[in-house]
Amino acid sequence: MSHARREEHETAVKEFAAMLNHEINKAFRERLNQGGAILMPGAANALAARVIDQLGFEAVYISGAGLTNTYLGMPDLGFVSLTEIAHHTSAIRNATNLPIVVDADTGFGNALNVHHTVRTLERAGASAIQIEDQINPKRCGHFSGKDVVDLDEARSRIKAAADTRLDSNFLIVARTDACATQGFDAAIERAQAFIEDGADITFVEAPRTVEEIREIPKRLIGTPQLVNLVVGGKTPIIDFDELDQMGFGLVLYANVALQGALKGMHDALSILKSDGRMDESGPVARFEMRQGAVNKDFYDEMEARYSRI
Repeated sequence: MSHARREEHETAVKEFAAMLNHEINKAFRERLNQGGAILMPGAANALAARVIDQLGFEAVYISGAGLTNTYLGMPDLGFVSLTEIAHHTSAIRNATNLPIVVDADTGFGNALNVHHTVRTLERAGASAIQIEDQINPKRCGHFSGKDVVDLDEARSRIKAAADTRLDSNFLIVARTDACATQGFDAAIERAQAFIEDGADITFVEAPRTVEEIREIPKRLIGTPQLVNLVVGGKTPIIDFDELDQMGFGLVLYANVALQGALKGMHDALSILKSDGRMDESGPVARFEMRQGAVNKDFYDEMEARYSRI
């Protein structure tokens, strides 16, 4: 293939990917606008995203904490980079056509950094980007010792994100961690300011009581709200149907897949260590289930088709 033809082909591929992302993003915005909560699990890698897709969920979340834990084997203390998040976003977009909400932490700096972050992750296939108001380096929303930047800086991040997106259906999720340091009312005030700055969804992180959770959609009317339920975290676990009735748009379980996988690995490997053997009667996925998760039949059919040429 000539250099000119190669460039023409690459341009066509990029245009097709942008068109596909636009359609996914448009459908996701329309689904949110219909009302009714969306139950959204987190994925730390493409395999988890495949399972989430196969089980019929409507959207997938790329968890910064999950990615840091899984990819680096480190705690969620701001270690993951934009390059690493973009790489995993691209891999997950290749594995599923579900809308992808990407945790981009603080946007990796000021408004200029947020501009670069949004452009990078939109090109990588994200449908929405989550930007928070913590200081750098950030930490897990359910850890102690968090702090937030002043309101003007926080607002500049959201304004930059809203102004930078190329696709008007690419959604901006504005998260505030102010509950931990300034109180619930201050967090609500920040979320309201972020809506004024162009946020499509707001996310008040780590409310500590059912009463606070109930108040969020009541006080932020007209904009979809995300609630994050962390198993073992600071926020009480509430049934999905009740959260739906409260008026939440997205119910996030960011790391259930990771926590389930970690327990499964520990259980299976403990038996392997003690017994010195493992077969399909143990706590492992069958071989066929594993191959189904990675869509091996599709590749077998493609290999057979091209081998006949």
